[in-house]
Amino acid sequence: MTSKVNAMGDNVQKSEHKNARSGVLAEADTLINGERQAHYGTPQVNFGVIAQMWSAYLGASVSPADVCNLMACLKIARLRNGAHRDSSIDGCGYLALGHELIADR
Repeated sequence: MTSKVNAMGDNVQKSEHKNARSGVLAEADTLINGERQAHYGTPQVNFGVIAQMWSAYLGASVSPADVCNLMACLKIARLRNGAHRDSSIDGCGYLALGHELIADR
């Protein structure tokens, strides 16, 4: 297994996967359980702060899980312009984190 730096500047492990989807999921797993958490804090704290800011701006209640789902929507919207591995990886990560936030309630 070798290491590489992705477009976001994160070190990710590059290995052989049985197919592209396995590689995308593995890279999302590496990012959300590694450097991203070290950089941004726990999902509960990071998305909680974002939810508070969005709630104040919108004048409507936004939960941390809503933030994750909306960020996944942003990544999906970007994919309308063509396949971008980073958007697919990030979208998977946001959806997994959103699920965790909902499950932890």
